[in-house]
Amino acid sequence: MLNKLQNPLALAARVMIALLYIPAGWGKIAGFSGTTGYIASKGLPMPQVLAAGTIAVELGAGLLLLIGLFTRWSALALAIFTLLAALFFHNYWAMPADQQIMQSINFWKNIAISGGLLAIVAFGAGAFSFDAKRGRT
Repeated sequence: MLNKLQNPLALAARVMIALLYIPAGWGKIAGFSGTTGYIASKGLPMPQVLAAGTIAVELGAGLLLLIGLFTRWSALALAIFTLLAALFFHNYWAMPADQQIMQSINFWKNIAISGGLLAIVAFGAGAFSFDAKRGRT
């Protein structure tokens, strides 16, 4: 029975994960200066370049993941991006005590999301994807 669900579940996984990144990337376009300021507040270099890169990864790879095109590469890019975001923006161990619980939750959620993305890297997009139409699942 689970074999019959493999392709619909792969599609559901791609859609659900993409719905995290696409609106986030889109929102960063509208709030570019805020995004740049937030990146700069973490002491990262070239905040405007990193903000543009963040938009490209979240929106671009998110859309590719959604439609299942270059899925494994898109999922890998998002997994690496999400791990880096966890380390630089949810580093709860370096936060004031009143922020540690919330940042710890966000850190571990990012780790879990990265794990789901790595499963997509490992197993591919499934039959309901542009990759499958190209013979690359």
